[in-house]
Amino acid sequence: MIEIIPAIDIIDSGCVRLEQGDYDRRTSYGGDVVEMARSYLAAGVRRLHMVDLDGAKHSFPQNLATLERVASATGLDIEYGGGIKSVEALRSVFDAGASRAVCGSVAITAPEMFRAWLGEFGASRMILGADIRNGLVATHGWLRSSQTTLEQIIDMFAGDGLRQVICTDISKDGMLQGPSFELYDTLQRRYPQIDITVSGGIGSMGDIVRLEGLDLRSVIVGKALYEGRITLAEIKNYLAGGEKRRPNR
Repeated sequence: MIEIIPAIDIIDSGCVRLEQGDYDRRTSYGGDVVEMARSYLAAGVRRLHMVDLDGAKHSFPQNLATLERVASATGLDIEYGGGIKSVEALRSVFDAGASRAVCGSVAITAPEMFRAWLGEFGASRMILGADIRNGLVATHGWLRSSQTTLEQIIDMFAGDGLRQVICTDISKDGMLQGPSFELYDTLQRRYPQIDITVSGGIGSMGDIVRLEGLDLRSVIVGKALYEGRITLAEIKNYLAGGEKRRPNR
């Protein structure tokens, strides 16, 4: 069964969503982040995706207190990204309660550092964030573009034990129009030894069912949850095996 991973994107300790990575196209969602995380736990979710958007802008995690609160209150398996560009930042994220760290920009700007982290902290804790715009990897909270392709960045670390990649198609992010099915299908087939996490564009449970039919292993869901396109009841039913999973290829 594909793993469903709710996303909580944070600015100033509050939950927000951006459209296509644009900080000026922001929607803020009320409610306490801890209570939100608890509701996911109650629905049967075991992993949470947290993005420190302030950290991505300032090149160091800025919402560690929020991470610590969520981790201590829920015990969820938390993957945390945003501003992890030094070993001090990485350790601070783990110390605050994250079990996995998502690193994108540093893999482009300092690949030897990310390679060393894979060796020191292990492939089970280190996730490559390979977010793309127009086929090229974006960095620094999606504010800059590199000249590196998705396949090039994965190939760079595939021989160093890399086992987890989160790939966001920025053009789809926050649009609720479905993910790039062909992209992820091709990517997972090319790298069977790596868990490819789908991110961006999920708009319905039907999207998740289709991804499972393509043998994708995990998917991040954000705006669809906040906008009621996917409900916690649907997720709970799905994770309990009640959803009829008939992929529409």
